[in-house]
Order: sequence, then structure tokens, then C-alpha cells
Amino acid sequence: MNVITTFNAKRRERQIKYERKLLKELSIQNLKKSVQEHFGSERIEGGIWIQQGVEEGCYDVAIEAYLLGGQFSRFSHFGESIEEIKKRCHNEIRHLTDTLYNFWLYWKFGDEGFIQESIYYSCEQFVDKWWMEGFIKGEQRRKLRLH
Repeated sequence: MNVITTFNAKRRERQIKYERKLLKELSIQNLKKSVQEHFGSERIEGGIWIQQGVEEGCYDVAIEAYLLGGQFSRFSHFGESIEEIKKRCHNEIRHLTDTLYNFWLYWKFGDEGFIQESIYYSCEQFVDKWWMEGFIKGEQRRKLRLH
């Protein structure tokens, strides 16, 4: 007898395989450097353990944005511009930005409004940078037919 597999299971399997290939090109040092560039001036009270926890949260969001950019890079193959592609995944990018921002607000214990606004802009730039990194890597993989 043949084994019956569903379309969704097969699609999920292919997606995981593609994400693994894309993540092989991601460097932990680049993640650390990026977190320091975007959030290095932000100080969190509570010691080194809390600081490491916040950095790991930033890594998680960066990886998700990277994978999202890589996933949406397939639309560039069909001739869409980066602006059009960003419009396609605007909700996902906004969700990642809001998630990171709320994460920072939780650990900063709600400072003044000006600082909150600067953190939001930092989160926006951070997510956008990693989305773009993933997009470029995904585009390169498609051009080299490594997808």
C-alpha cells in the first residue's frame, strides 16, 4: 500500500528544508553585532542574566525576519520590486516589529515616551535590516539555483 501524504505536510516539509538551507548562511557574530549596533545604547536594569535574555529575544526576532525575507524573495523572480514585495508582507513585518518593541517595553519597565519612541524606531530598523538580509540571501540562492 502507498503512504498518503497531504499537500500541507509536503509544503511544510519543503519550507523547513528551505529555511535550514537559508539559516546555514546566517552568522551568530553578525546577529550579535547587529543587536549591539541597534540596541547597544539601551541599558536594562537587572544584571547580565536579563541582558542576555533580551539579546536572545532580539536574535529570535532577527531570525524570523531573516526567514520572512528569504521566503518572500521568490517574488523578485517574477519581476516585482522590493517595495511591492514589502507591501505583500507588511502585516508580518509590523507584527515582528511590534513583538520586539513590546518585548523591549516589558524589560525596560516603561520609561518616558521619547525613549519608547526611539526604541520603536530602533526595532523597526532592526527588523527591516534582517528582512533585507534574508531577502538578499534568498534572491542570491534563487539566482544560483540553490533553492
